[in-house]
Amino acid sequence: MDNKEFRKYAHELVDWMADFLENVESYPVRSQVEPKDIIKQLPEAPPAVSESFPEIFADFERIIMPGMTHWQHPSFHAYFPGNASPPSLLAEMLTATLGAQCMIWQTSPAAAELEEQMMNWLREMLGLPAGFTGVIQDTASTATLCAMLTAREKASDFRVNQQGFYKEPTYTIYCSEQTHSSIEKGVKIAGFGKEHLRKIATDENFALIPEALAKAVADDIAAGYHPLCVIATIGTTSSTACDPVVPIAEICRAHNIWLHVDAAFAGTALILPEMKHYTEGFKYIDSFVFNPHKWMFTNFDCSAYFVKDPAMLVRTFEILPEYLKTKEGSQVNDYRDWGIPLGRRFRALKLWFVIRTYGVEGLQKAIRKHITMAQEFGEWITASPNFELLALVNFNTVCFRLIPSDSMPAEAVDNLNEQLLENLNNSGKIYLTQTRLNGIYTIRIVIGQTNVEQRHVDAARSLIATEADRLLASLNE
Repeated sequence: MDNKEFRKYAHELVDWMADFLENVESYPVRSQVEPKDIIKQLPEAPPAVSESFPEIFADFERIIMPGMTHWQHPSFHAYFPGNASPPSLLAEMLTATLGAQCMIWQTSPAAAELEEQMMNWLREMLGLPAGFTGVIQDTASTATLCAMLTAREKASDFRVNQQGFYKEPTYTIYCSEQTHSSIEKGVKIAGFGKEHLRKIATDENFALIPEALAKAVADDIAAGYHPLCVIATIGTTSSTACDPVVPIAEICRAHNIWLHVDAAFAGTALILPEMKHYTEGFKYIDSFVFNPHKWMFTNFDCSAYFVKDPAMLVRTFEILPEYLKTKEGSQVNDYRDWGIPLGRRFRALKLWFVIRTYGVEGLQKAIRKHITMAQEFGEWITASPNFELLALVNFNTVCFRLIPSDSMPAEAVDNLNEQLLENLNNSGKIYLTQTRLNGIYTIRIVIGQTNVEQRHVDAARSLIATEADRLLASLNE
């Protein structure tokens, strides 16, 4: 493809992109294809000769688009959002065009220095401690793994990096039983072993119980283990529960334990003055992560990871072969030493575009609107005789279930709610997901998509009520 063709097709794609964003509500939210529907339409072997772009794009529309679940649909209420926005998309286009590999300052000075300043902006927006320094990672899973690895090296005086776990004490990691699955995965990757992850009990609001943590730490010390790291969560995946950071921090300080706060989704809410109480105790934490690519309208991937001691982070990961040595040294941040991968995308550009386009006040207005709509949805659930609210609405996630009668067996109620969820998702008009809270099958609705409006929430409520009524009526037939 020469530059003339590229220009022609690029213009056509931009028009297609704009049309897609304008008409995304005309698509089913969740893809309606069956397993293997896509792959059986793809040739088994690659083409031997060149194919034209119109042919390729026609197949994209014919084969690929039906198999896409549309995360940018305003009726996408599943998981947590993977939001995009027009300024973020434009920045991604520039990032792809520049094709920069931003591993060190020299390979793109603007990328390194913009990233440094974007993390300063985010620190101020969220109200994090003044001394915190940040780096953009790909995901919160990676950031939390970095926290555990840095905690490991600090505790071992970097002996594990040098000689492995040989002669080291047995380290233990702590989190709540509601913590994201990436914690367990990180524990395995970092070499601690799943058996040394302690999942601490939670209270009636699904928040970690500090007294249970204190007991687990004391028991491990008595048994000869070395408590290493606690992961507290602000906004758990299932219910957006919030662990009490202050008492957890007191336990960590008493035993010299690394405290990492995972606010992957809910961290964006901290830009609101009325949510700043969640940062109480942050002056005692060692690291913090949240994802602008979830609720701050910035395309995946963009995870903001902050640390109190960047020198400890860099020392954990730095390796300096001759081909990466540069003369700038400590004058600049070479972000390849701030995480796991050497190669790095220019993620700061889209964050810069988004923050400047919305402004802090615009971001606050949008986030506040989502929270208000979720709270009102929760009030509707509470007021309904056929539904039950199963968790506090801390942010913009509502956990609920259909309850036909007190006499129906628990398993039958679970099955009924599973059927309700499947029927709603199969409609193509809405997409919700499920979890289990206290063993109860729970439906989740997340109101946080970039373009979601009250009419979409009203439509969701109507769909849920109508399908629930239909299922309840069928029980009486």
